[in-house]
Amino acid sequence: MSQNVQEQTYRYPGIDAAAVAARLSRLGFAGAVHRPDDPGYDEYREPLYDTIDPYPVIVAEASGPADVRAAVLTAREEELPLAVQVTGHGTWVPSDGGVLLRTDSQAAVMVDPDRRIARVGPGALWGEVIAEARRSGLAPLAGSSAVVGVTGYTLGGGVGWLGRKHGFAADSVLRAEVVTADGSLVTASPDSHPALFWALRGGGANFGVVTALEFRLYPVPEVYAGQSYHSIERGAETLDFYRRWAAEAPDALSTAIVLRRVPDTEDFHEAVRGRRVLVVKAMYAGDPAEGERLLRPLREVAGPAFLDDIRPTAFADAVMGGQAAPFLDFYHELPDPVVDALATAIQEDPESPVASVELRHWGGAMSAPGPDAGPIGPRMAPFAISVDADVPEVTAKLRPHGTGATFLNFLGDPERVPAAYTAADYRRLAEVKRDYDPSNLFRLNHNIPPAMPPHAG
Repeated sequence: MSQNVQEQTYRYPGIDAAAVAARLSRLGFAGAVHRPDDPGYDEYREPLYDTIDPYPVIVAEASGPADVRAAVLTAREEELPLAVQVTGHGTWVPSDGGVLLRTDSQAAVMVDPDRRIARVGPGALWGEVIAEARRSGLAPLAGSSAVVGVTGYTLGGGVGWLGRKHGFAADSVLRAEVVTADGSLVTASPDSHPALFWALRGGGANFGVVTALEFRLYPVPEVYAGQSYHSIERGAETLDFYRRWAAEAPDALSTAIVLRRVPDTEDFHEAVRGRRVLVVKAMYAGDPAEGERLLRPLREVAGPAFLDDIRPTAFADAVMGGQAAPFLDFYHELPDPVVDALATAIQEDPESPVASVELRHWGGAMSAPGPDAGPIGPRMAPFAISVDADVPEVTAKLRPHGTGATFLNFLGDPERVPAAYTAADYRRLAEVKRDYDPSNLFRLNHNIPPAMPPHAG
C-alpha cells in the first residue's frame, strides 16, 4: 500500500473510494476517475499553491455536463462534499474526504462577433478567450493572468484592467448553465432562476457547478498600457500626488502605484534587477495619444524611468502583472498616515518580509452597478491596497483607515467570507444557498452556509 493510500485510509476509514467510483460508473460517468492508489491521483489532486495538501476520496475528470451531473449525484448520495478545480488559482480549502471534480478538458470557447458575446466551457482559460475575441477586435473583462480559469474568476467577481470602463467580469455575465445540488441542469439568467443568476455573479462556487457561461465582450482593439519603473525615492511624492490625481481620472483609465523590491535574478530586466522601485501600471482603453496626455503628470512626478514599456498595444498583448494579497483592504480616502505607511513599507533589507505594496484605483463602472448587479461588496470604495505579507509593521498602520472589506477573488482566508459582501447581500446569498443547496454539498470553497429555514407561519 502506498503512503498516499495509507494517509487516505487513516484519515477516512469509513469511506470506500472503490464504492464511490463504482457509483459514478453506474451513473454513466465517462471521464477518467483517479482513486488514491492510482498513478494519476497525486497529479490531479494538487492545487496551484502548496499551502494545502488535499486528499479527496476520488478525483473525477468530467468530459461534459452529463459527467458533472453524475459527479454531483454521486457526492450527494454518498454524503460527500464536492469541489471543482481547473487551474487551482482559487483553491484555498482542501478537498479532504470529498469528490474533486476536474473540468480541465471542457475548454471550448465560442465567440459571436456580431452579438459581442462569448460562450465558454467550465475548463476555459482567459488566454483562450482573449485570443479568440482578438480576431474580431473584441476583449473580455479578464484579469492580469491568461492562465486563470474563466469560470472561477468570474463567479468570484473578477476585476481586470478594463474594470473601471466596463465593470466587474461578473457584471458582464448574460447566462449560466448550472448543475445544482439536486442534480438538475438549469439555465440561470434574468428570466430563468433569477435569484440563482444574481448569486452566481459574485457568490463564488457555492450554488452549483457551472457547465457553460455566456458573457459580453467589448470593442477594445488597442490600449495604451504597460508599466514604467522609477526610483523609490519618489515614492512619497508620487503617492501624495496620485491620491488627488486619480480622483479626476476618466473611467477608461485604470492605474496602480506599486512599491517593490525587485529580486536580483535573471528573469527581471537588468535595468531594475535587485533595485527598490516605484512602478506605475496603467491601461487606457482609448486613443494612445490621449492616454499619454492623461498619464504625463503622474509620470513627471514619478521622475525619470529606469524602464518604460507603457505603449500602444493590443489588449491581448498587454502585460500588467499581478499582486499576491495576504493583506487587502479598501479605502474611501487616503489620509497622510496611509501614504506614509506605503512610502516606507519597502525596506532596503532584502530579508524584510514585505517586498511589494500596491495602491490600485478602483471605482468607475465598478462603482456604478445596474439594478440587477450581483453581490460584490467593495464596489463603492475607490482605492484598494494590497501587501504581499501581512506584517504588523506595515498593516497595523493601514487597518485603522480601511473599510475592513475584502474581495472574494483575492481572499485566501475562508473565515473572512462575510467581509466580501454587504450585510444585506450576505443574508440574501445565504437564503439562495438554502434554496439551491440546503445540505451545503458545495462547501469546499469560500463557503456561504445556507440560511436557517424560515419559521412556519
